[in-house]
Amino acid sequence: MEHTALKNRLEHKVQDLQNSHQEIIQTSLSPTHSDYLAFADNTLDVIRENLKSQPLSLNLFDLVKSPSGGSTVFSVPGLSGEEPQKELSGIILDYTTPRAYWDTPDPVEGTPPACMSNNSILSQDGKACIHCPYNDFGSKDGETNAKACKESVLLFLLRPDNIIPLLVRVPVTSKSRFLKYATRLLSTLTPISSVVTKITLEKATSKSGKPYALFQFEAVNALSEEDAFHAREFSKQFMEIVHAADIEPALQMGGALPC
Repeated sequence: MEHTALKNRLEHKVQDLQNSHQEIIQTSLSPTHSDYLAFADNTLDVIRENLKSQPLSLNLFDLVKSPSGGSTVFSVPGLSGEEPQKELSGIILDYTTPRAYWDTPDPVEGTPPACMSNNSILSQDGKACIHCPYNDFGSKDGETNAKACKESVLLFLLRPDNIIPLLVRVPVTSKSRFLKYATRLLSTLTPISSVVTKITLEKATSKSGKPYALFQFEAVNALSEEDAFHAREFSKQFMEIVHAADIEPALQMGGALPC
């Protein structure tokens, strides 16, 4: 009898903890019912029909980079040209962690890298990035702690009014911030594609006194269960259209990656 009673108490305790965990997730981020254009039933059919079975090249995507001079305003491509925006909001469908090495100190915009990797693990010719001398701190110029091979994070940010994600290139100075944000979501078993992420900038200064912008990431809303499902399915099928081998054009867009 005592064993049965103890077992029942433990089961109730576990259930209470699970319910409490769910309440924390639900109350910390208010669910939002969105009107994302990409979640329409025929979106992927329209994309495939328009592409005529051709790959969706990343150089066709709009790209947002880190602003120069420590500016805290993004420059976002739009129908009428570049538009200044203080923040970016949307669903991060997916992301990659590319890196690239140029054999000239100041490559001309659009110059392809001498070596690159789509995942910062293996180079395009199959060599391990961890053993590469250009991955060493200080290999850039010997005067700073910077690496010659530049790392970044490439986000596929889906906005409500667009079916093609905006590419957001996060520089190496903010890479750890993004990975920490993704890990925090992971700690509560929250898929990154199930929340609306707000991206902002804050001004910072390097040790040499050079101003630059640091990225900040914040989960501002949780998607409804229905929209989270649509986001997951859309991401899976959309990224199949975007071939992994097509990451290279995104590295070439805008020339060298910012430090």
